[in-house]
Amino acid sequence: SMTGWRLGWMVVPNDLIRPIECLAQNMFISPPTLSQLAATAAFQSYAEAEENVKRYAQNRSILMNELPSSGITKLAPADGAFYVYADVANLTDDSVYFCQKMLKDIGVACTPGLDFDPDRGRVTIRFSFAGAQCDMIDACQRIKTWLKFS
Repeated sequence: SMTGWRLGWMVVPNDLIRPIECLAQNMFISPPTLSQLAATAAFQSYAEAEENVKRYAQNRSILMNELPSSGITKLAPADGAFYVYADVANLTDDSVYFCQKMLKDIGVACTPGLDFDPDRGRVTIRFSFAGAQCDMIDACQRIKTWLKFS
């Protein structure tokens, strides 16, 4: 996985290629060489990519099935990237503090919704399911125990 490595491409009509190139060059000059080399290698590893897709699907199922039993019951459909977005208004009105406390208390990292939504982000958080399956299971168990005693 290359989570956080910003490298991508676009498929656009021919008449938009040059205008998009002009716009893009003002936003970023070039991704790091290491990212480009890693991406080139990744395109040669379809079997590994397929295994990641399977792992992500399993991890998504773990989070979507286990988080509700911990009290995190309002989950957005996780059918985009490898994230679960959760409404935790029943648990907090300060997602930044909630995420910091979760990390400090039980070693589980999540991202405050304020990073993505200035309006409702104070009561939402985001979990990544790009990690190992055993980490997803362990994180869910830690969250259940933590919220039970919070």
